[in-house]
Parts: sequence; C-alpha cells; structure tokens
Amino acid sequence: MEQFYLENMNLKVTINQKGAEVSRVLSKEKGTEYMWNADGTYWNRTAPVLFPIVGSLKDKKFTAEGKDYSMSQHGFARDMDFKFVKQNNKSITFRLDSNKFTKELYPYDFTLEVSYKLDGYRLTTSWKVINKDERTIHFQIGGHPAFMCPVDKKTKQTDYFIAFDTDKPLKYSLLQDGLVSSDGGELITEDGVIRIDEHLFDNDALIFEGQGVKRVELCKPDKMVYIAVTFDAPLFGIWSPAGKNAPFVCIEPWYGRADKTDFSGTIADRDYDNSLAAGESFEAEYTVDYL
Repeated sequence: MEQFYLENMNLKVTINQKGAEVSRVLSKEKGTEYMWNADGTYWNRTAPVLFPIVGSLKDKKFTAEGKDYSMSQHGFARDMDFKFVKQNNKSITFRLDSNKFTKELYPYDFTLEVSYKLDGYRLTTSWKVINKDERTIHFQIGGHPAFMCPVDKKTKQTDYFIAFDTDKPLKYSLLQDGLVSSDGGELITEDGVIRIDEHLFDNDALIFEGQGVKRVELCKPDKMVYIAVTFDAPLFGIWSPAGKNAPFVCIEPWYGRADKTDFSGTIADRDYDNSLAAGESFEAEYTVDYL
C-alpha cells in the first residue's frame, strides 16, 4: 500500500493512498501516537472517508433514477485507491473519479477530492464533491477518525473525559441493527464535560443532531485536552466498539447519517441529503488539534 507523508517540526502524518485515509499521526516532540493503528484486534480502520453514504441503508439498498442499488455501510470510497493530485510542504490532495465500478453501486458521475493541510499541531481535512453528471446528484459525506484513548499505557479509558462546547444536556439517538432508532438518551454534563463510562458505548454509536455543538475534545485524566475536533457539520457521532474495551474513541463529523428504522423513499428523500445540480460543487472541512 502506497503511503504519503506530511511533516513539520511538531507532527508527522501518514496518509494511505487507499481510501485517502490518515493512518498515523505521531508527535515528534513527545513520541505520542494519536491514532488507532488498525491492527485488526478491534477495528481495521483508522480514519476512513465516508462517501457517498454515512452509516447504513434501510435494507442495505437505495433507490435512484427508478432503480435499486446496494451499498455497504459508509459507502465505497474508503476501500478505493485515490489518485495522488498534488503536494507541497503543508498540504496534499487526492482524487476519486466515478468509474465503471462505482456506477454499479451509485449511478452518478462525480469527482471527490480529499485534502489534508498540516499547520503546527493542527490537521485540517477538506472534502470537495463535484457533480460531473448531467443530472442532480445526491450524496452524504463524513469523517470517522479513531483517536487513542487511553493515550498512554499507565491509564485506562475510564480515566478520560469528553468535553463539548456547551454545558447543556445533549440528546442523542442510538442505532438498532445499524439504523437510527427513535430510542436514545441524554448526556448530562458537568460544565460541558463527561467522564467516559465503561458502558457509554454499550449500544453502539451516540448520534447527536441539532445540538449546536461545533467542538468536541478528548481529555486526559487531569482534564487536559489532547485531541480537539472542530467542525461545522450538522451532526456528529461518538463511537467505540461496544463491549470490547477498545483503546480508542471516534469523534465523527457528518453531513449525513444512517437511515431511520422506518425510512421509506428514494435517495433524495434520505435525511441530510446533499444535492448538487450539474456542474455544482460541495465543500466542507473539519480540523483536529493534536495537543
């Protein structure tokens, strides 16, 4: 697997050509490994790009242009080799173009560009979707970065905290067989902070919609922030494999999500659908500060 690198005096970032996926972020000062290493024991990915869907489809299929298409969870981009486009000393860009394979899963002509920019301790992930079709296209896109938690062997995950940029109670939805259930719960924070409980992820991901949150942080046992994810996405998920005591937590900015258990309709009817007319483009980004 071919890999590319972004590096400065603070961090060294490794990006796989497959999936245009960040696979490693290393602190050159501290020797800290910030990202899950995808060794297969808990999860074999690190930070996949979710496209053209986020989450799962009802009955694992969608209808577009009068035809049914099947697609696995989170779409196909994460498993495809992207083309290297350009690189300078701060940023790198990859591209995925629709092709014969993608058209069997998703009927539209598109270009997806994924770029990374490293500035100090901050890595910015940028997405650009371009409609190359003659008709309106529909899609979702999202991030799924897995951050080490605990970040050192002397601590355990339940010593750590998650912080939000609000001190209000946060309502969340849960997944049932990969689909969004109406049943959920509410996180009661202490000044915007919760301790990670061993049962927090017993029911899979927590999905937060319409909460106004734009920054989520992982904090060490002394409550010092070591990961800060900032985004403008309309919803986000927090996840760690249920019941596995996995040593990582995912903070996931999303422009889309799984279907609800009672969903019926076409791809254009899906919640958080993003549509582009012919020739139009969509751009979004999120940042991670590795502290």
